[in-house]
Amino acid sequence: MDIVYTLWLRSLKRFVRSKSRIVGSLGMPLFFLLALGFGLNAVVDMPGSSGENYIQFLIPGIIAMTVLFTSVFSGIQIIWDKQFGFLKETLVAPVSRLEIMLGQTFGGATTAVIQGAFILVLSLFIGLSLPSLTGFVIAFLFMALIGICFAALGIAIASKMEDMHGYQLIMNFVVFPIFGLSGALFPISSLPEWLIPLTLLDPLTYGVEGIRYGLLGTSAIHPLVCLGVLGAFTAVMISIGAFLFKKTSI
Repeated sequence: MDIVYTLWLRSLKRFVRSKSRIVGSLGMPLFFLLALGFGLNAVVDMPGSSGENYIQFLIPGIIAMTVLFTSVFSGIQIIWDKQFGFLKETLVAPVSRLEIMLGQTFGGATTAVIQGAFILVLSLFIGLSLPSLTGFVIAFLFMALIGICFAALGIAIASKMEDMHGYQLIMNFVVFPIFGLSGALFPISSLPEWLIPLTLLDPLTYGVEGIRYGLLGTSAIHPLVCLGVLGAFTAVMISIGAFLFKKTSI
């Protein structure tokens, strides 16, 4: 497990040392949160009688979006390492490729969760009520699952690519529908009938609802169902990512 820890620590150090990356990656989530939250708060009526306003409803979705984008684009590190020879040196070392893949995955997931935590802290100043300790634990559990799941997806795709720009285009094509269908921006119950099945097929939906349950105490899907589905999808993505990474050739 030393290689897993080493690669995880490498990803974390690269993240901490890149101040511009930290600040820059917060721009889009904050824009969505402030523009949509304050812009639509007065005109969007939340269904049900939970008492939350639109800003409070939106915060878990934006946190999930932050974790999603940060984790899935961490796969670009694989392409970067290919081009600069680091991956070749790692692959010829006497360690399994599964350990290398897990180290990269956990590193990407950790940085994604840290970014999500930044948004969570900022949200406390713009309308989010301070949740209980249990709520924080639940929210961070789902953030971690989202991070691991989509970091593994990013690595799986990056394992088969050589061009960074092509990777970014493909991931934008994949990620935006995943985010748009997740119920992050609007309640699932208010969606058209034909769109609800697509939303329920989206793994991010269960992450968003899990975070929402932890922070607000309400969710459209039972939290145990969210945990089971997202956990199963995470295991599948790790398996696919490990399989494709083993087939990587330099």
